[in-house]
Amino acid sequence: MTCAEAQAFADAFKPLVAHLPVGREVVLAPPFTAIATLSAALAGTGIRVSAQNVHWDGSGAYTGMISAAMLLEHGVTHAIVGHSEPRKYFSETDEQINLRARAAQKAGLIPILCVGESDSQREGGEAERVIQRQVEQGIDGLDPARLIVAYEPIWAIGTGKTCEAAEANRICGLIRQWVGYPEVVIQYGGSVNPGNIDQLMAQSDIDGVLVGGASLQPETFARIANYQVPVAA
Repeated sequence: MTCAEAQAFADAFKPLVAHLPVGREVVLAPPFTAIATLSAALAGTGIRVSAQNVHWDGSGAYTGMISAAMLLEHGVTHAIVGHSEPRKYFSETDEQINLRARAAQKAGLIPILCVGESDSQREGGEAERVIQRQVEQGIDGLDPARLIVAYEPIWAIGTGKTCEAAEANRICGLIRQWVGYPEVVIQYGGSVNPGNIDQLMAQSDIDGVLVGGASLQPETFARIANYQVPVAA
């Protein structure tokens, strides 16, 4: 979104999430150019702001990159690292992603480490091996108490395909084991929408969701933020 679009989104979104249950956290991750606008628009609401990426060095000759210190100036609290799109389009490696996550934590940000397999990797029976490698290399040297891991199966991002809730929960449970810290926050991301959010959030190992396309409309994302876990019969 542009700055103007981010401002309009915030104005429409804030009243829709003004009465969330205690302990429920909402984090918005705009492009770098809209961070200052969105951060100012959300001041005093409790809604947090995340960056979509962060560089691994605090300073240096890295034209076009954004450091953690630059983000902190604007009240950013989280930083996404290892999203499938930078991995795919910009050839980000697990080593680089780990460096980004370490830099984020060192500066006081909470990294949101994204992991997930492609369609061909899942079809080839490689999903668990791929995800375990991404997790183990991604969390090296990190404090799991200040970390979010987001499982985003690449084949379910923007395709309309959603990983079945039970399977997403199974993978999230494996991630929890691989991290080795039971309280680590695990999110699911991949075509999350108002129609499946309640079922996803009823799962035992899914603590939250990383929302893409369905976050672009205030009303749609507010419904996701206001999810209701079904009551067992």
